[in-house]
Amino acid sequence: MTANLNTTDTQVATSRRKLFQAGAATAALGVFGAPAIVRAQSAPKIRIGYWPIAAGLPFYAALEKGYFKEAGLDVEGIKFAGAAQIMEAMLAGRCDGSANGTGSANLAIGELAAPGTFKIFASNPSNATHVLDEFLVPLASPVKTMAELKGKKVASGPGIQNLTLARTVLERAGATGATVIELPISQHVAALAAGQVDAVYTLEPTGTIGRLNNTTRVLEAGVISKYILGDAMAPWFGGSASLTAEFVKKYPVETKKFVTAYAKGIAYVRSNGAESRQYLKGYTAIEGALTAEVPMAAYTMYNEFTAKDIAYFQKFFDLFSDKGIFPSRLLVDSMLYKG
Repeated sequence: MTANLNTTDTQVATSRRKLFQAGAATAALGVFGAPAIVRAQSAPKIRIGYWPIAAGLPFYAALEKGYFKEAGLDVEGIKFAGAAQIMEAMLAGRCDGSANGTGSANLAIGELAAPGTFKIFASNPSNATHVLDEFLVPLASPVKTMAELKGKKVASGPGIQNLTLARTVLERAGATGATVIELPISQHVAALAAGQVDAVYTLEPTGTIGRLNNTTRVLEAGVISKYILGDAMAPWFGGSASLTAEFVKKYPVETKKFVTAYAKGIAYVRSNGAESRQYLKGYTAIEGALTAEVPMAAYTMYNEFTAKDIAYFQKFFDLFSDKGIFPSRLLVDSMLYKG
């Protein structure tokens, strides 16, 4: 099972590249003799796709705090329904990058489809402390352990990353025979409350929403670190911020400015956690009392990865190779932005 790539989008991307190559010589003849104001106008609009979840906070904050504008960049955030759509838009040339929270495995599927396309410059690791992933059950459910989901109906967020992780966690937790179905994360709490499913594999703020409205409870959090990586405190690099290699190559100066401004957003979130939460509003469904309650992911910039971090990241990718989702083994290091 692989992500469905839009053929029309791929053709558009090919056309864009051909048009760029055809016009490159003409542009080169005119740009150096043009007035400064004309050269300034050639600066690109940087289109960044994001999924409306809490993990994208550094990007939202960088936009709202004006960090990109201060760097002289024109950055536009484009909201998508899921990580797979962001990856496909990057392949098609409709986005230049992704914000944190975009599924790392989704980006990897795109990388395998078009090698050398995606460059990860930041990731958002989670674990049992920095909670993102969790299994929820109805508040009154008699289920107390993951193994008790054996033979139950479980919903997962959409996309191959979520489905693969949900099925693997259930299998390794001893919940054999469970049926896993795709369901938009926004519907998880309602589905549990209505008795449509027995449990959900989901991402925050779903657990916080269910707790605040007194309808669901967390069965277990940090499940990917525990059941996939083998250590509840291991960093799961499930979401990543990235740029296309084409953008990095074409606009090296703007790339460095963008990554620096984005890093400033991460630094702001790290040092001003409570204050930064206000920027979830408008980009996600998180607002009001939920803003102060939802757990926050951690963040790792490309130049902060340790050898141990990369080993855990690789173990996550290798799961998809072992399951046949990736047609071949993909090395995490080959996708990391080098600065």
